Formats: sequence, structure tokens, C-alpha cells
Amino acid sequence: MKKAVILTDGKAGHENQSKAFARALGLEPVLVQVAFKSKIAKTLSYLLDWLGIYSKHLFKPHIVPQGDYAVVIGTGSGVFYAVKVLAQGRHLPSAVILYPRGYKLADYSCILAPSFDQPKRAPNILPIPVNLVAMDEAFYQAGCESFRARYAGETKNAVAVIIGGPNGHAQMEPAWIKAQLDALFAQTQGRPHWVTTSRRTPAAVDAVVDAYPWDYQLCYAREKYNPIPAFVSLAETLYVTAESTGMLSETCSRGAARVEVLDNLIGQDHKFARFVKNLREGGYVGGNRKVDLSPIFAQAACLVGLQK
Repeated sequence: MKKAVILTDGKAGHENQSKAFARALGLEPVLVQVAFKSKIAKTLSYLLDWLGIYSKHLFKPHIVPQGDYAVVIGTGSGVFYAVKVLAQGRHLPSAVILYPRGYKLADYSCILAPSFDQPKRAPNILPIPVNLVAMDEAFYQAGCESFRARYAGETKNAVAVIIGGPNGHAQMEPAWIKAQLDALFAQTQGRPHWVTTSRRTPAAVDAVVDAYPWDYQLCYAREKYNPIPAFVSLAETLYVTAESTGMLSETCSRGAARVEVLDNLIGQDHKFARFVKNLREGGYVGGNRKVDLSPIFAQAACLVGLQK
């Protein structure tokens, strides 16, 4: 199998998207962690990029394994410039995920840009409605098996709830989550109810969640386990808080469940609101339609020279 060099900033959300893209292209990912030497070095990278200068000296020393690679891939602002540096040095095509705002866009062979970032139109820019997620069937099968080892109850017509946490554009107050759960339980009586909170969920919200009669409950603050692959695979309906873009991406891309949003957003003039709006308009939220990125991956393969 051909290989892809993935430059990673060490953030799991970025790294996983790069790996998902490499595997969608039929490539084996080889990870190399990179980091700017300082904030000044990162700022300087924007200027050097526009001058057409690609300097490895802005980064802490790192080693790229020798070998035959098909493409250099990276996700996030910490690696956008590094992808260009390595691609230029190795004479390889370059592909990035998320929108490399501030850098010259035309130099990348392929850009997978979230639609909510409102990317410009260009032949090398491919808008995508969701974050990339693992499409490995074995991963989800293993997730279901581990979940079954913890939960022996009924799965038919299950309702699963995924709760995130506050950010600059989203609130997560105890009174709000209580109102959401009161309505949800009233509307879905007689069905199995599952819930997971996250590392971002406030303790006061965890306390509210504890008060409901869940058939399965995972409080991330008390137990580090990921039931989401099983939720996505087994539940009939999935409720996800609106700021959880990664979880919404996964639930709208996998399984067959109807996805509903628990809207905790503040205002509408930001990427989180645009993200949810686009999913609604596409029928991915409020319905059973799932995102199919295979045509976009085929275009990307052409742009990086893997297909003609």
C-alpha cells in the first residue's frame, strides 16, 4: 500500500481527520509531529509563504521517515505551512483539511474546506459539509462489541443523547439541559435512553443528567470510555448539542439514525450556526440522510495525482 505523510500538531481532532482522509484515498498514514519554535515563527510563516520561501527552520527539529510517499497531508493552522515546506522539499503533492486562511491557497494541490468557513471557489478547493470521520467498519464493530459488554439491555428504538460543553458561541447551563431532557423524555416514553457527556461538560450539568432514569449512562468526568461508535451504530434517534461539530459530523456520516440538534448556540452569525444550518438544509439533521463524501474523495484523488 502506498503511504501518506501526515504532519500533525498533536491534536486528536486534527490528526483523526488527516488519517481518515489518507485512508479514504487508499493510503497508509505515517504520522510525524511538528511544531513551530515560537508564536513569532508561526507569524513569520505567513510572510514567508507569500514570498514563496519555504523554511524548515521555523519548526522544532523533526524527522520524516525515508520512504516512497504519495502525498503530504495536514489539518489545522499549526501544520498548514509545514505541509508546503515538506511537499516542496520532497516534490510531493500537498493536501490540507480545514481552511488555510492567511496562506496562499493556490499552492496546495487540494484543500478540503468546511462549508461553514465559506471558502472561495477555486479548482483545488473542495467544500465539505462535515468534519472527516473514520469510515472503518471494523472500528464501529469493535465499538459495538465493547458497548455490549457494558450494556445488556434493549437496543430497539433506542434514543441516544450526546452532550458537549460551552464555548464562546454556545451555553451549557443546568436549567437549559433540564428543559431539553424533560421534553425529550416526554416525547420518547417507553424507549431505551442512553447518554454520554464529554470532557467539556460542566459538573453542574453532569449533576442534572444524573437525575434522569437512563438505561445507559456515561459520565466522562467519572469514566473515560467512548460509547459513541455504538450510539451511532445502534440508536434509532440521536440528539447532539449544537456546538459538538465533531459529534454532529460523525452522527450525520455514519449509521442510519435520525439526528436531532439540541440548540445551545448563542446568536447565529458564526461558524457553529452556519454548520447546523447547512446540515438542516441538506437533510442530514431532522432526517435520516447521511453525508456521502465519496465523490469528493474521488476529486481529491485526481488533484493529488492518484487518479486521472
